[in-house]
Amino acid sequence: MNFLNLENVSKTYGEKVLFDKIDLQVNKGQKIALVAKNGSGKSTLLRVIAGEEAPEGETAKILLRKDVKIGFLNQDPDFYEGHNVLEAVLDSDNPLIQAAKGYEEAMLFPEKVEQMQKAAAKMDDLKAWDMDARIKEVLYKLNITDFNQLVRNLSGGQKKRLALAKMVIDEPEFLILDEPTNHLDIDMIEWLEEYLQQPNLTLFMVTHDRYFLERVCNQIIELDYGRLYRYSGNYSDFLEKKAARLENESTELEKNQKLYKKELDWVNRSPQARTTKAKSRVDAFFDLKDKVSNKRTEGEIQIDIKGQRLGKKILELHNISKRYGENVLIDGFSYKFKKKERVGIVGPNGVGKTTFLKVLTKDIRTDSGKVVIGDNTAFGYYTQAGIQLQDDKRVIDVVQDIAEYIPLEKGQKLTAPQLLERFLFSRKQQQVYVSQLSGGERRRLFLLTILMRNPNFLILDEPTNDLDIMTLNVLEDFLMEFPGCLIIVTHDRYFMDKIVDHLFVFEGNGQIKDFNGDYTMYRAYQKEQEQEKRREEKKKEQQSSTKEQASSDGPKLTYEQRKQMNRLEKEISKLEEKKQQITDQFNQTGLDPKRIEDLSKELAEVKEKIEEKELEWMELAELA
Repeated sequence: MNFLNLENVSKTYGEKVLFDKIDLQVNKGQKIALVAKNGSGKSTLLRVIAGEEAPEGETAKILLRKDVKIGFLNQDPDFYEGHNVLEAVLDSDNPLIQAAKGYEEAMLFPEKVEQMQKAAAKMDDLKAWDMDARIKEVLYKLNITDFNQLVRNLSGGQKKRLALAKMVIDEPEFLILDEPTNHLDIDMIEWLEEYLQQPNLTLFMVTHDRYFLERVCNQIIELDYGRLYRYSGNYSDFLEKKAARLENESTELEKNQKLYKKELDWVNRSPQARTTKAKSRVDAFFDLKDKVSNKRTEGEIQIDIKGQRLGKKILELHNISKRYGENVLIDGFSYKFKKKERVGIVGPNGVGKTTFLKVLTKDIRTDSGKVVIGDNTAFGYYTQAGIQLQDDKRVIDVVQDIAEYIPLEKGQKLTAPQLLERFLFSRKQQQVYVSQLSGGERRRLFLLTILMRNPNFLILDEPTNDLDIMTLNVLEDFLMEFPGCLIIVTHDRYFMDKIVDHLFVFEGNGQIKDFNGDYTMYRAYQKEQEQEKRREEKKKEQQSSTKEQASSDGPKLTYEQRKQMNRLEKEISKLEEKKQQITDQFNQTGLDPKRIEDLSKELAEVKEKIEEKELEWMELAELA
């Protein structure tokens, strides 16, 4: 079943062609991601599909199936500012949501018995009680807990989460999503990832989250130089197939260039075309000329800005603490940073990650403890809020206000315009005003202003928001070679796994745990801990049940069997101690990959033995 059909759709801004006479089909059950460089027109295409912008071209057609329920998540959601959170979510045509809305309103006036009875009856008729619970569940999942807070008082990130919650609650069949993972913490992203994997959902989205592309999507469409290229499969398939396409294009271009030289020689030597045959050859020549002259110029950011040398003392934290009222964010944390450290910071929103970063740079004072910054340590702090620039300022002015020349490695220098070109701002685009830049282009400019100050200790707070995949890949390569220290807060799990060596895990109540490994390793460890906790609870329940039964029915085991049970309990206890010892070793700093692999194997063997012993014990317990 076809949900969406685009034919001959075009869009331009001034002289810039975003897309030209493109065709697109989305069928039921497809999960499609749209990828492109920043400023290529991804968000514009989504708005055109959703009917918020008009397409260009007399023959342009956009056909959306009328009987299909559609949900659109915009980058900048639009709510009525006077609504509170719950009113904004309940502002829907969905009959179930309308019933829940009526019930919520009736709850405000319990003395109006008749109104309450009618609302409850409607909930019964539509079987909407699950919907009322669903609304609360989704809001809590996205950390929206104050239902009475007015929309006008929400931050941009909170509004984006509210819009996402509203869409999920409304249960559309066809979802059009513009950067759905922005402003979500990692737990929220994993929850959303699981939701979008449902087979009954059809999906067309813009995202730079590569794990999303890998795990959710079954087709990727690339918008490149105004044209669409389709790739079946997930992100891994996309990388392979795009590489093959570019190689084929390169081969084809080389052939066309050789043929063009040959034809150019013929045109220059031949008299003016008199025959039909000669005229057709001249026409073919000019067609070939267009193909050769329109060759792509693949731009890629080049980052080789010189960094300052670190001193012996870099950054030391001595028993630091920070709280706001009853909210304890940091409680007695100590750490000494070493050269070339790569630290990722993880934890739910509101647990104190950004406050911690500001404490490190002394933008916020600690309540107790001491932060010692080395004499040669130069911070480069990329903040979530980004750089605050005047919209009427040109791109070139932003950079020249910092420096006219920028030192590179090996004693070389770059002028400000040359540096901007390396960050994919052409000479023409350097004259553009900041107000005309896309979100990703603004962030790319902000990143440049941070790096050109030559820091040797980078602090990146959500650096991946709005950056395209091409920019992310180059930034990752730069950071892996960066000679200084690095701290990253990001919801991009792929980025985290590729860059960091260990994590500071914010567990709440001011507790910060140093975990030796990347994010995927931490999640595996966390899930294992959760499973272990559930196993322990189940085991205690079974033991309690067994003891109760034994006391009421009397012993039914032989003397040898009771001895066997006691022996198994001691063996299990020893194995549990051994397992804990191995687990504790994972938290040691400086473990090399080989040691981690050996510990993982040893831990797996111990767990297997525990399961065998527990199974034997349970069989005897059942006999009892």
